[in-house]
Amino acid sequence: MTETVTIRAAGPADATTVDTLVREIAAHEGDSEHVTVTLDAWRGLLGRGDVTVLLAERAGEPLGYVSAVRRAHLWSGRDILALDDLWVRASARDAGVGRALMLALARVAAKDRLVIRWEVKPGNAGAQRFYQRLGAGLYTKVIAGWRPESYLPLLSPEQDRTPAPA
Repeated sequence: MTETVTIRAAGPADATTVDTLVREIAAHEGDSEHVTVTLDAWRGLLGRGDVTVLLAERAGEPLGYVSAVRRAHLWSGRDILALDDLWVRASARDAGVGRALMLALARVAAKDRLVIRWEVKPGNAGAQRFYQRLGAGLYTKVIAGWRPESYLPLLSPEQDRTPAPA
């Protein structure tokens, strides 16, 4: 008999598990060097009301997670739920775990009728098909990121000739 998959909210006591899963998805995507969060930081993040991390488990073993942050959307004047990661371990894929995690996140969003918004790499066709099967719309957009090591030099007195905001 197979054990049932359960979905539950992660809390500060789950920091080690969440950290492990986040590092797994980062390694899978070739982005490990960008994961700098500490266990203490995870404990703090997992205690915040605007941070949602849902864990999928079978018999107490983590299978994956979905994470999101509730944030303001200035154009609508309402909050949205910004999905950060959906990760299912390879051993649990194609068993409905990803769908269960997404539906659990939808239940969180449904309380306040929040739009859920996220990004998918253009080459990740499998994820795009998965999200489309759930009824998600896919929109092409280039995502920009500006790291401090790139913008800080521009703020030096030699480079920055613009007045600071009042």
